[in-house]
Amino acid sequence: MFTKLSRAKVFRDPLYGYIQVNYKIISDLIDSREVQRLRRIRQLSGVSMVFQTAEHSRFTHSLGAYQMANLVIDNVEGMDKVSEYERVVFLIAALLHDIGHGPYSHAFEHVLECSHEDMTVKLILSKETEVNKILSIQDGLAEDVASVIRHDNKHPLIESLVSSQLDVDRMDYLSRDAYMTGATYGHIDYFRILRSMKIIDGTVCVRASGVHSIEAYLMSRYHMYFQVYYHPVARAYETILEGIYERIKDLSMEGVRIDASIVSFLNVLKNNDDIESYIDLDDTNVNGFIKQLTWCSDPVLNKLANAFEKRHLYNFVELVNEPDEKFLDDLKKKYSNMEYGKYFYKNVKVSGVAYMHSPKSDINAIRVLLPDGSLKILDQYSPIIKGLKSSSYKEIERIFYFED
Repeated sequence: MFTKLSRAKVFRDPLYGYIQVNYKIISDLIDSREVQRLRRIRQLSGVSMVFQTAEHSRFTHSLGAYQMANLVIDNVEGMDKVSEYERVVFLIAALLHDIGHGPYSHAFEHVLECSHEDMTVKLILSKETEVNKILSIQDGLAEDVASVIRHDNKHPLIESLVSSQLDVDRMDYLSRDAYMTGATYGHIDYFRILRSMKIIDGTVCVRASGVHSIEAYLMSRYHMYFQVYYHPVARAYETILEGIYERIKDLSMEGVRIDASIVSFLNVLKNNDDIESYIDLDDTNVNGFIKQLTWCSDPVLNKLANAFEKRHLYNFVELVNEPDEKFLDDLKKKYSNMEYGKYFYKNVKVSGVAYMHSPKSDINAIRVLLPDGSLKILDQYSPIIKGLKSSSYKEIERIFYFED
């Protein structure tokens, strides 16, 4: 059904040694404009301001998620019973799952008010994209890949393998981000996890003998979020970026001309269905216009752009530490009364939990296969996870404020 390359294409990778491509359609998708664009978008955005080696791109992660999907196919019992068509849909969805990310990723989403998953679906289905033209060689293929990203329940097994609490996306980014940041608590035994997985009646299960590796994986993810992804310095850097985006948006709504080359950005702000402009946006594009904004006549953009360029970050107060109430009140009044104060004072909350499962989010359930063939939900089987489900919820609230 799908043409194979006469000779496999390989990519060297620090995690897997080699990433192997056997299908021509995968090779063509990797070379597409939309996937190559991911080379110019950092995987970890502002985290590189703290962990200086975290310079890897969304492209390297997307290839990694694809390779993890290959490892699932080769190592998870029961995947041999999945049709070739669904296996290729799985490989493609793993490769393309992040193509909708904007420059500096999540900071861009907050201002655009459109998730990267929604943009991924748009890029897959748009007749304007190279990705869509490549997928169109097979009737219905683009729609099937998009349905996996949307969680339409058309291919429930593939959906859970691409996006759930135990999926190829998370297993690659935890391993890759830990490697690139040097954060040892993010290392996971993904091969042991894969060997413990089994497909039963179209559902992913984990053998009881592999539960320890799942417990370690969930704790690694939990620590990575609070020690790396939510690091206050990384969040301070992204807060400056969000302020720049917000100011540009506000000025554009007022009809004010901005002295920088931001045509594509403005086009997307006005209409996030402008696919051509969206594809034009990446970290390189944003870095270029922020450098121009360091000479901008608008005082807010000038100040924020210079802060971004020079790493002059927001100060922050963590409210969990019960800071002085008078200090907080004075701080809030100062920025409330300040012209443009809303761009320089932000209240930011982040939260996380080690294991999430409820009857309403069944895709997040991790099922344990017992020796007698029966199944139990992970938190019913593991006392550690049962305790984490009720006690690991953590919320951090910080006040970020900018001082000259």
